[in-house]
Amino acid sequence: MQFESPRPAVLPDRRSRVREVAAGVGCIAAGAALPLAFAPFGLIPVAFASLAALFVAWHRCGTPRRAFLRGWLFGLGSFGAGISWVYQSFGFANVGGALAFVLTVGLVAGLALYPAVLGWVAVRIAPAGDAPRLLAVYPAAWTLWEWIRGWAFTGFPWLQVGYAQIDGPASGWLPMLGVHGAGALVAFVAGGLAFVLVRRDRRSVALLVAAAALWGAGLGLVGVEWVRPAGPPVKVAIVQGNVDQDQKWRAEMRGPTLERYAGLTREHFDADLVVWPESAIPAFFDTQTEFTRSLQEEAVGHGSAILTGVPVREASGGPYLNAVAMLGPQPGFYFKRRLVPFGEYMPFAFVLQPVVAALGIRMADFSPGPGDQEPLRLGSHALGVSICYEIAFASAVRRDLPHAALLVTVSNDAWFGDSIGPHQHLEIARVRAAETGRWLVRATNTGLSAVVSSRGEVRSRLPQFEVAAETFEVVPMRGATPYVRFGDAPVLVALALWLAAGFAWSRRSSPAVGAGEED
Repeated sequence: MQFESPRPAVLPDRRSRVREVAAGVGCIAAGAALPLAFAPFGLIPVAFASLAALFVAWHRCGTPRRAFLRGWLFGLGSFGAGISWVYQSFGFANVGGALAFVLTVGLVAGLALYPAVLGWVAVRIAPAGDAPRLLAVYPAAWTLWEWIRGWAFTGFPWLQVGYAQIDGPASGWLPMLGVHGAGALVAFVAGGLAFVLVRRDRRSVALLVAAAALWGAGLGLVGVEWVRPAGPPVKVAIVQGNVDQDQKWRAEMRGPTLERYAGLTREHFDADLVVWPESAIPAFFDTQTEFTRSLQEEAVGHGSAILTGVPVREASGGPYLNAVAMLGPQPGFYFKRRLVPFGEYMPFAFVLQPVVAALGIRMADFSPGPGDQEPLRLGSHALGVSICYEIAFASAVRRDLPHAALLVTVSNDAWFGDSIGPHQHLEIARVRAAETGRWLVRATNTGLSAVVSSRGEVRSRLPQFEVAAETFEVVPMRGATPYVRFGDAPVLVALALWLAAGFAWSRRSSPAVGAGEED
């Protein structure tokens, strides 16, 4: 009887392994570059190059499993570089440096699953074809996935590529298509660029030029008047107290803090509205009735109004609410509807609460305000008010339109120190102003406090990390932009149809034509 000798083990090809490692490093680098397209850097072309690099990496990866890994590495780079400022906020929640680092890494790794899962799905459903993958499936899927990231698991809309377009040609599309429409244009230009890198022929260049022309056509829309003034300008003062976050809630600091805000306000009672930041009153509203009553009387006496952030609790021992109080001739409250997960409430509390308690992490326990609230008013003008994180959700801001003549957002970005976080936050607020065609007033504790025009332009800004107060003129507006009327639905439907077409197109393509190649 003859026996065959066993075959020698097949050694992995070293060059393939080197190429795979290089591809992974490239994905991390491309992701880490993406935040450069956003404030405070504003390098808009980086968004195209970053996404194009990811699309090419997916296109050449060969398998859904590798697409998952490359998407995850891209996410590590983009979220690791883009939201590293979260680390600083943990210090104010009694979280030590090592644990804060672990929690930040965990958050980044979790968010990186979004591009990872997207890569797996996109490569799985589009098995072949340069054109269908790069020009249809990847760009449409990317934008739809960004929309999903904005609401799934409480939502995290940071670093959606449309926000980086506020200072570019695509800003003209924002009142029509919103941030996801602008993001789709970026994704399709990136797909065209990826197509050029893969095919390198005249047809691919022509398609890239066509996509770029559509993106640049926004310049022609910048001058379109979607809305009109609702009356003469009003005077609005912003008061920026610049109170250190680690001092803000100390009992001995409460008196000096309140006196600082009141003193600055008295210098600007010639304004129709004076806006203080989120939780400018560092105590529950019901414990400061003497102070607020006195301020109310002063405001009425000067024919002015004060809008201030303050926590509120129900007398019956009910929930705590993050609120804005209006003091003056038309008093009232707005209660925050969209809370910050982990910052203002504990999501999945039945699982996570014991862990948080064991680690000694201080965690607020606020409840969301009712969805249907009467708007605060300044004379005959309704105000669209949002608190901090809410400004990142277009649907929450749209809810007050077209009735609101002016947007007001208050925040406390002292949580994020001297990082890129406050700059990104202001950029998001600017996009809301452009989408809705409304002037926006933003008051924060340490900056960046600003006045933004109805086209998203920063008209004035207070110096960051300084005690400051200044009065500005803003124009109340009326009417509705196309985005206010129709929201994201037209863009999402169009993207879903284009994705389905790309999927069918890919299925008809031959696997031999440019797709599914190994690196």
